[in-house]
Amino acid sequence: MWYLLNKPEEVISPSLLFYKDRIENNIRSMVHMAGDVNRLVPHVKTHKTAEIVKIQLEAGVNKFKCATIAEAEMLADAGAKWILIAYQLTGANIPRLFALRKKYPETTFSSLIDNEQSAQALQDISETEDVVSTIFIDVNNGMNRSGHPTNGLLLSLYRFLSGLPNVEVSGVHVYDGHIRNAEFSERKAESDAAFEKVYPLLDLIREDIGTEPVVIAGGSPTFTVHLLRPDVLLSPGTNVLWDWGYGDQFDDQPFLHAALILTRVVSKPSCGVITIDLGHKAVAAENPVDRRFRILNLNGYTVTGQSEEHGVLQIGEDVWENIQIGDVYYALPYHICPSVALHDYASVIENGEVTDEWKIVARNRRLTV
Repeated sequence: MWYLLNKPEEVISPSLLFYKDRIENNIRSMVHMAGDVNRLVPHVKTHKTAEIVKIQLEAGVNKFKCATIAEAEMLADAGAKWILIAYQLTGANIPRLFALRKKYPETTFSSLIDNEQSAQALQDISETEDVVSTIFIDVNNGMNRSGHPTNGLLLSLYRFLSGLPNVEVSGVHVYDGHIRNAEFSERKAESDAAFEKVYPLLDLIREDIGTEPVVIAGGSPTFTVHLLRPDVLLSPGTNVLWDWGYGDQFDDQPFLHAALILTRVVSKPSCGVITIDLGHKAVAAENPVDRRFRILNLNGYTVTGQSEEHGVLQIGEDVWENIQIGDVYYALPYHICPSVALHDYASVIENGEVTDEWKIVARNRRLTV
């Protein structure tokens, strides 16, 4: 099996495992599918790891997306020169952005705006600092999380932004992460319908500046849909590690599972029950207990409970008798992004051997800025 370690006894549990060759394969697949590496703006919130950023840079990726100031700092420190913080910054995070700009003057940082109040706050600080801040208009075309609705006032927002002397509109950010139909044709139809709502804004910007506006669209689920829009930049994130949730759902995306969590049996409290050291402090727990992890090297079990440091499994008595305390299992997270953020580092696996440790540096909310 591709995931088995030659010396699992040397790895603590629970422990995050990164399979380097599979990560490299997924990055190559993203580049190949995009057709032009310059179309890629991969999101780093999935892995939060400088070493993976460097692999992406070596593959020719030159633009990145992130969600936090810490992720942006990690990116700049790793050598990224173009970074979109796909978040609307408020309060103390705005001066942190300017501190980043001063620390990494050769890197272009942009952020999102979806309302006039936030734009004015950014304008005021930009004027004080005597700089121009680049932004992307965050458009809500159905996600209903952030972004300006696709109504007539969206055009008014663009006109307001265009009048701010220290704010420059670089383009439009359209995230449709709510579209997750398993069938590609259905996913495409829903994405197309949602994207059409953005056309009036794109037409206005096109008429205003005389060129095509920069559009960054979609995430991992609609990656293969937006591939078909030649003028759109793509921002897959989960694809670099892949997980159970997306892997089982999207047959049209040829990515490999590249991150697992090693766990061990710590107790056999009663006949047919085993307890592993995989609690919800080591794997994302936002989903029901039966959709948090899948054990690859164990069949016929049911996850019946989970607490901070324990996972409880019901299993057939015949199998239970052969399980020993300390047995090693390999768990595939249902949602890899928040699972990675629960670990300080990942053991890097190559040909069954642990060859390195990569720090999940941007799991912290603050690095130096």
